[in-house]
Amino acid sequence: MNPNFQLAAIILQTISSLSIAGGLIFAAFQFYYARKAQHVANFTKLVELQMSLRRMRVDNPQLAHVYKDDVRNLKGEEEIRQYFFNLMQLSLFEIAWYSHQHGQLSDEYFESWVKRFRVIAAEDSFRRMMANPSMKILHDEFQEYAHTFISEARVARTA
Repeated sequence: MNPNFQLAAIILQTISSLSIAGGLIFAAFQFYYARKAQHVANFTKLVELQMSLRRMRVDNPQLAHVYKDDVRNLKGEEEIRQYFFNLMQLSLFEIAWYSHQHGQLSDEYFESWVKRFRVIAAEDSFRRMMANPSMKILHDEFQEYAHTFISEARVARTA
């Protein structure tokens, strides 16, 4: 058999094998990023459902009395509405934060959220909501992040 033919066959087999391997690696990356996007979508859906429950309490503050911890230190319907409205604002930012953490939201767009959140975090009603010891279902890392924001807003306000 011709040595040139054997060399050409080996080169073609190598190219074919590398192409197949490259395709498999590409598919693996696609599956990884699809799974990551689904993970963020699942988190977002859970927070949206939680926001629906909070919205019910904004619309009908009497529902907040179902769980005593939800109304701890809250006096009257207006405080209950403000508390849950601010939790809804916080939930929106939590979705943005989580999406950014998982590479689903660009840095510049997230920074626009951060800028707005700083304004919200400086509001008295928002700080009262965060200071209230009642349970807030949040991602643990996000809760630390939000508390840092409150502290920074408080320092900036006094400066």
